[in-house]
Amino acid sequence: MSDHAGSAGGEADVLWFLPTHGDGHFLGSDTGARHVSIGYLRQIAQAADELGYFGVLLPTGRSCEDSWVIASALAPLTKRLRFLVALRPGLQEPTVAARMAATLDRISEGRLLINIVTGGDPVELRGDGVFMDHAERYAVTNEFLHIWKALMRGETVDFKGNHLQVEGGKLFYPAEQFPYPPIYFGGSSGVGQEIAAEHVDVYLTWGEKPADVAAKINEMKALAAARGRTLSFCIRLHVIVRETAEEAWRAADDLIRYVDDETIALAQKTFARHDSEGQRRMAQLHGGRRDQLEVSPNLWAGVGLVRGGAGTALVGDPQQVADRMKEYIDLGIDRFILSGYPHLEECYRFAELVFPLLPLKSTTGKSRESRNAVAFGEVIANAVVPALRQTSQS
Repeated sequence: MSDHAGSAGGEADVLWFLPTHGDGHFLGSDTGARHVSIGYLRQIAQAADELGYFGVLLPTGRSCEDSWVIASALAPLTKRLRFLVALRPGLQEPTVAARMAATLDRISEGRLLINIVTGGDPVELRGDGVFMDHAERYAVTNEFLHIWKALMRGETVDFKGNHLQVEGGKLFYPAEQFPYPPIYFGGSSGVGQEIAAEHVDVYLTWGEKPADVAAKINEMKALAAARGRTLSFCIRLHVIVRETAEEAWRAADDLIRYVDDETIALAQKTFARHDSEGQRRMAQLHGGRRDQLEVSPNLWAGVGLVRGGAGTALVGDPQQVADRMKEYIDLGIDRFILSGYPHLEECYRFAELVFPLLPLKSTTGKSRESRNAVAFGEVIANAVVPALRQTSQS
């Protein structure tokens, strides 16, 4: 079950999100909040699996439940769903990370995806014992990936770098996917892009304006081509889709109903300490202001007022959201990582409303043949199948 292939004729895969750092109906408030138990995460994972999502992203950091533990708990409870789980250079040794990855890939029967996260909050990193600056962290990431990839290929590794050293490193039990599970990575700084071009399979960007995404993709294609490599491209977005555009925009406004100016100022002050170029670009879209949040047609920056990382959402009716996604596909995006609040309901809503309007790869979505043999939808008056009634009236 390999996922190393690039874009396939303007089609895309869609992943969902497991909210291991919290969920609810509103941002920046405990009103309408939801307890994120293993039972609730199981519901989301199984819904995503049943609906045909390609996989799920598990976030990482001190505000989250541990992504490896959660993925290990949920893998046996799902059938084909892939788990995009973070490896953290600087927090993990590459040898131990290789054993972890190989084990989870085997027990999930080849359903592991790897997300390399270097980290962008110096305060959080110091709390985890990492006291390196931005450049040093990316240097460690580069050495980490050299070692990790060699181990996953089955090589005996002797490596001495400026930061990491291994003598006689070896992985005795290989991963299901050869040579290793697909590597995702998001880095908007120059050094991050160089590492992506050298090492990764899927370059990940947060949801920026199409022109800015196009510029990133073109730059990354050139950097990869200079190394004789090609990349796939993934975009991380929230979605707020409703039957009508008016309903969708009301839902967007409602999502930040309890976000006041004080909360925004507190969040933006925290984000300002980050040395992440991607986070800077997210903050630049709204500037901490709530009066001009639609930064591009149907692209809304309201989430980023209080949420770190991915801060934009596609807002609109199903056709509008699908059209915006097709624009990104035309630029070269061949997979999307989406989320919405609350994540269980929105997982269903997006799949039911938008999947039928998208050019999806065979690895996302479910065919009509997977439906019940006859009845699809509640039988009318216990006697009439809806689909048969529609056929007779057409």
